[in-house]
Amino acid sequence: LKNKNHLDDRVLEAVRQHLQADSRRQFKLVANLPFNVATPILCNLLASAIVPKSMTITVQKELGDRIIAPSGTKDYGALSIWFQSQCHIAWVRTLPPNVFWPKPKVHSAILHIELDPLLRSGIPDLAFFQNFTRSMFLHRRKFLRSQLRFACTDWLDKGEIDAILSQQGLSPEFRAEQLSVAQMLALCEAVRERKCRLEICRKSRYDVGKPPASLL
Repeated sequence: LKNKNHLDDRVLEAVRQHLQADSRRQFKLVANLPFNVATPILCNLLASAIVPKSMTITVQKELGDRIIAPSGTKDYGALSIWFQSQCHIAWVRTLPPNVFWPKPKVHSAILHIELDPLLRSGIPDLAFFQNFTRSMFLHRRKFLRSQLRFACTDWLDKGEIDAILSQQGLSPEFRAEQLSVAQMLALCEAVRERKCRLEICRKSRYDVGKPPASLL
């Protein structure tokens, strides 16, 4: 890791060079990940330009629970949506503490995660989706309307938020944890499109006041 939100560029470059050396090579992660860095390593790999074809990992059971959690459960959150929106996940085995030495104080889990390129390609802006999903779960008990106002205050007013929620068939009093992966994807795209339209309008207004390029 370079830091919590980025992998070290040298790691990605080394992987890139190995893949380029032989077209038959595939990038797969097989690891017993240290508990304290498992989440940023997995999330950053899935956000990178070089994504493993599969990840077979041993992680703390609580992390595994969060990755596979269905909507409406206490473990369901941004991490669940980030993985389930792009991957197929299988719970291989639960491991008790006594299979390790020294024994940890927690149970572990082996997960097998397969990237689905079709699912991934269906997300127009991965970085925006990742940040949007995180922002939706910053305050889990807030209603969707309040959460959107908090996350999108720079480009959405209350009326626009209500209109988007209505278009998506979502009650303003829903909470983020009640939304399925598909619903979160659709809501994110509606918000992103509104932001893009607003930025285009702002640019157009700015361009109107510019002198012709030949006079610059």
